[in-house]
Amino acid sequence: MYFKKLTKFIAMGLFTVAIVASCGDKSENAEDSANLSIEFTKYELENGLDVVLHQDKSDPIVSVAIQYGVGSNREKTGRTGFAHLFEHMLFQESENVPQDQFFKKIQDAGGTLNGGTWKDGTIYYEVVPKNALEMVLWLESDRMGYLINTVTESAFYNQQEVVQNEKRQRVDNNPYGHTNWVLDKNIYPEGHPYNWQVIGELVDLQNATVEDVREFYDRFYGPNNATLVLAGDFEEADAKALIEKYFGEIKRRQEVEPLQPQPVTIAETKRLYHEDNFATAPQMHMVWPTLQQFTEDAYALDFLAEILSSGKKAPLYKVLVKEKDLTSRTIAYHNAQEIAGEFHIIITANEGVDLDEVEAGIKEAMTLFETDGVTERDVERIKAGLETQFYNGISSVLGKSFQLAQYNVFAGDPGFIEQDIENIKKVTKEDVMRVYNKYIKDKPFVVTSFVPKGQTELIAENSVVAPVVEEEIKENVVKTIEEANEEVVKTPSLIDRSTEPAQGPAPKLNIPSSWTATLANGMEVYGIEQNEIPTVNFSLVMEGGHLLDDKNKNGVANLMTDIMMEGTANKTPEELEEEIEMLGANINMYTTNESIVIRGNTLVRNFEKTMALVEEILLEPRWDEEEFTRIKTKTINDIKRSESNPNAVANKVFNKLLYGEDHILAYPTSGTVESVEAIKMDDLKAYYNNYFSPSVSTFHVVGKIDKDSALDKLASLEKGWAAKEVTIPEYPAENDRDKASLYFVDIPNAKQSVINIGYVGLARNHPDFYPVEVMNYKLGGSFSGNVNLILREEKGYTYGARTSFSGSKIPGTFKASSSVRTNTTGESVQIFKDQISKYKEGISEDDLEFTKNALIKSNARRFETQGSLLGMLQEMSMYDLPANYIADEETVIRNMTLEQHKTLANKYLDESRMAYLVVGDAATQYVQFKNMDFDEVMLLDKEGEEVKLEEVAQ
Repeated sequence: MYFKKLTKFIAMGLFTVAIVASCGDKSENAEDSANLSIEFTKYELENGLDVVLHQDKSDPIVSVAIQYGVGSNREKTGRTGFAHLFEHMLFQESENVPQDQFFKKIQDAGGTLNGGTWKDGTIYYEVVPKNALEMVLWLESDRMGYLINTVTESAFYNQQEVVQNEKRQRVDNNPYGHTNWVLDKNIYPEGHPYNWQVIGELVDLQNATVEDVREFYDRFYGPNNATLVLAGDFEEADAKALIEKYFGEIKRRQEVEPLQPQPVTIAETKRLYHEDNFATAPQMHMVWPTLQQFTEDAYALDFLAEILSSGKKAPLYKVLVKEKDLTSRTIAYHNAQEIAGEFHIIITANEGVDLDEVEAGIKEAMTLFETDGVTERDVERIKAGLETQFYNGISSVLGKSFQLAQYNVFAGDPGFIEQDIENIKKVTKEDVMRVYNKYIKDKPFVVTSFVPKGQTELIAENSVVAPVVEEEIKENVVKTIEEANEEVVKTPSLIDRSTEPAQGPAPKLNIPSSWTATLANGMEVYGIEQNEIPTVNFSLVMEGGHLLDDKNKNGVANLMTDIMMEGTANKTPEELEEEIEMLGANINMYTTNESIVIRGNTLVRNFEKTMALVEEILLEPRWDEEEFTRIKTKTINDIKRSESNPNAVANKVFNKLLYGEDHILAYPTSGTVESVEAIKMDDLKAYYNNYFSPSVSTFHVVGKIDKDSALDKLASLEKGWAAKEVTIPEYPAENDRDKASLYFVDIPNAKQSVINIGYVGLARNHPDFYPVEVMNYKLGGSFSGNVNLILREEKGYTYGARTSFSGSKIPGTFKASSSVRTNTTGESVQIFKDQISKYKEGISEDDLEFTKNALIKSNARRFETQGSLLGMLQEMSMYDLPANYIADEETVIRNMTLEQHKTLANKYLDESRMAYLVVGDAATQYVQFKNMDFDEVMLLDKEGEEVKLEEVAQ
């Protein structure tokens, strides 16, 4: 997996740490400490490996993260994408770990693992029950010191294909996917380490060789270019001995000199455009070159971006959204990296808006900013959330591991968090204006105009075409690589590395104690007291949501959750937003198929004030007409944009095919363009008056707060919110399919085909639901599932393939899904079909044991964070589950036999009655399905309606 950025503001993919740090054992009374510091032990092995240890015994788990000082910034022209490609290679095999066993062994131990590459580094990580620590160190040391003799042509070719598919999925098949390529080529000169993308050029990926791998490994993957971080439940003396045992003998490799800062300047503004195959609305992206991370100006530029774009007071919002109605969202951010930085403004305009108008609006917003300036309160509200973010970051050992590794590599000190926070606190309003004048005002920039194909009239004037290279769809050619079956030559070692270390007994299940109560107004309350960090996470869930929508005015529930966050009867939208921010809190409201949810996160000391705001939001809505108009525009824009996203189209059409037009789940929660346009404020008021009630609501609270205190903070809401009778409509669903149907939705020139296969399955409260989840695990419930091992690891057709059962109080679906290279579409669909059929023949005893281990042992990781505990409470309340339901699930897993597994597969998997949906390039892929074994083959439009064409041009 690759990441565009991974620094102190980590908010992408698996990396969810914001401004994070770690203290000692989380059970310490951190609330009384104003020093947001870090406790760790750092030392260096003789071979140069930096080791950082952090003990946290609050959960019986450990995290191991190894960051190497190599990202795409260490590549060279003609070999781009190599750091990321090499990351993939390290998951294949090593001298003592067989092919595809890295994932399987970690999952078998109840753990999780992955890796990430960005411009400035590569990281690998595992989180496992503490008894598997030695096994993880064995695995990681084997790929650090004992890998290169296993790199073969066939394994390398396979991962070349996987990475190319990742590029197609993330870049080529996405709206605006080529933007960063255009920007970086024009901000950074040829040869600058940031001139190319982390994912690399397609031609470079195709031309890479095994010899390149060997050279890259020797140069960058030595212990002297790495930091190992161990966080969690371990004894320090034992950990040091194991690290020395497995890593100490690995030899130093080439010395890697630190990269020096290389900030850039551009002499004149550059203006480029691209006609985007997937965009439905024009987008303007402006970038000014700045400077590297941890510099005084970089901190101030972070504040500048926030003040310019975020919230109701932001100049970009005031001008572009409120005054001119050119867009529904404004984005600005500062991207400070290891050796250079950039300041970004991104505006995705409303449909049909000329980007010249957007650029003029941005200039007007800048003038407004210069006139109004920056206030002390602007700066303080940004700083207010720092403490909450700190504690959120230390809630997981994985977050701590990333944190410690990042600071050690880039600042030379794992404890740099203290200085980092102090640097943030030092930023003044004068600093913000200074960096604006220094880097932005009247300075040259790069601007891109990405417009829908055929709408070049919308581009900003004086733009020139960007030389984006798009891959052609060609017939699939299978490459056969002949390799001698020679025995792998093993690198000598002082210890026996051929035998996997014994793990010892896994931690026993330890479900946290929970409590329940029912308020006088009928609202149920569920809670768990967790004293590790001084924060509270909470949610208020009202049953109904999308189920209460009228199909003719679909989308009312969704608009409700937006409008209710836009001020209260006593507070303007701007005032409400600022009050939440000044508490350092987060309050969000959203709609699901079956509920409306208010979710929050705050410091314990601010919980009462945060709940007062929640109560005001809930009981005193503002019904702001101006905001309602803006929200409708934004929602309609989002719906239109989703029409060009192959994954969004696939999900919408799949639900319609399975549930039918009379079922509410056949309609998206957001509504349609037509239904949203028809919704009036009175529709929202009627929904609120009829359906908002404590009688269908449950409150969940997790954190450093006991039952009595939590109920005390709810007393005002209990008194002020009267119950009413609410009837939730019933929407039964059953699998009434009787044939295998192939449906194809055309996305011309799509570089991948999105495949969704399945039918209506079970409700979450059906007695067979959890057993079928267990049954599905080896088919496609994990990376080691059969469909992924074939489509990704064996064939290289996809970045990932999965199968799953979903379900709520309404029957969900069985779904097999993947995005595959366009010219492998037909074969991939057939592989899914064949594997589902074959699975009914039964699995091996080893596969069943793997399933049991992976699911049971992973429960050691299940109760680590407040967020995970909140999810457990929500599941308990929604489905009326006992407090020990996870123990009941373990019993189901432990008692499953091969015969029961086979019976469940035959009962709930029938490939001859499934809907097979493909969203892709019909011109090259549709006709082949007419000659395949399907009962019917049908071309559909993006709304799921049949297209009356007998044939599609080839």
